[in-house]
Parts: sequence; C-alpha cells; structure tokens
Amino acid sequence: MSTDDHPSPPGRLTDPSSMRALSHAVRLALIEVLTVHGALTATQAGKLIGESATTCSFHLRQLAKYGFVEEAGKGPGRSRPWRVTRRGWTVEETSNDTETNAAVSALGEMSLQRQLQRHHDFSRGKSSYPESWQSAGSASHTVWWVSPSEMVSLQREIEDLVSRFRDRLGNPESRPSDASPVEVTILTHPFNSPDSPA
Repeated sequence: MSTDDHPSPPGRLTDPSSMRALSHAVRLALIEVLTVHGALTATQAGKLIGESATTCSFHLRQLAKYGFVEEAGKGPGRSRPWRVTRRGWTVEETSNDTETNAAVSALGEMSLQRQLQRHHDFSRGKSSYPESWQSAGSASHTVWWVSPSEMVSLQREIEDLVSRFRDRLGNPESRPSDASPVEVTILTHPFNSPDSPA
C-alpha cells in the first residue's frame, strides 16, 4: 500500500489469483484511468470508462481486496475517491508453474488487446486530433539479428528510455502546458517459431 498521496513504483506480480483478479476489462479500465487522472470516485471513473457508478464501486472494491487500489481519503459528501497503490506492475512466466503462466498469459493478452485497440482508434481518427498531435503518434517495425543476451540488453535500454517521463504521472506540476497522456507499447519477440531453422 502507498503511505502517502504518491503511489509506489512499479511492483512485480507473482500471485496467480491477483493476476486473474486484474484480468477483467472494467478493472483494467479503472486502473488505467486512476493512473492517468489520479484519485477518482466511482462516479467520476464511471463517466470516463462508460460504466455505472455501481459497477465501478464493485470492481474498485475487488481491486482493493487484492491491493491494486485504496481509498484516497474522503471526498465531498459521502463520495469516496480511490487511487492506485502502484504505478504499474510486471509479470513473468516461470518454467514450471502452469497456473502462474496461464494467469500471466491471460492478463498479458487482455492488456495488449486494449493497447492495440487504442492505437487502432488513434490511427483511424487521427484527423480529429489537433494538428500538432496528428504526427505525434507512430508505429514502427523492424527485425534485428541479436543473441538472447543482446535482446535482454535491448529491452532494458528501451525500458530506460520510455521511463524518462514516468515521474510526470504523479507530479502534474512537472508536465509541460501542452502535455497529454501518451501510451507507449514496445513488443520484442523472436521472429521464428522455436522449431524453425535459424
């Protein structure tokens, strides 16, 4: 749990039940809007993700049960704002735990589908964005010949690069006046299947 108004840095998820609890479209949407917008009530979050306050309240309580969110003090009247406890999580498959691997795979696939859908929506509706943002989004693809250790090193370099502005998530004062939340999705994987010749 966070001890102040600032969520903890990204943590590592190892419990399959926590991964399964997070593998739900509404819950992922709630985590996303709380991460981007900060503390929100169920009503405020519901307006952003197109769900009822009742639905959001239920799923926020479930997320709290697994430590993903917590109450953020009291709001006006009887409203209760919620906030994320961490700014992201990492998950990893293990070589001999089929339950964990299945949970990692399900969460990863659902998250990736949401990310790709947002990129698709941006590409389709690019002309409706202000001109300064129309050329800001991009997609690129390449194939490199690298060893496993070089691939790991490359991934670390990319993570360092895309984390450069991470502090702005929790510090609105550090954001330029024309800043907007931007999602960055990086995929690295072997091009060939395991049984393909090199």
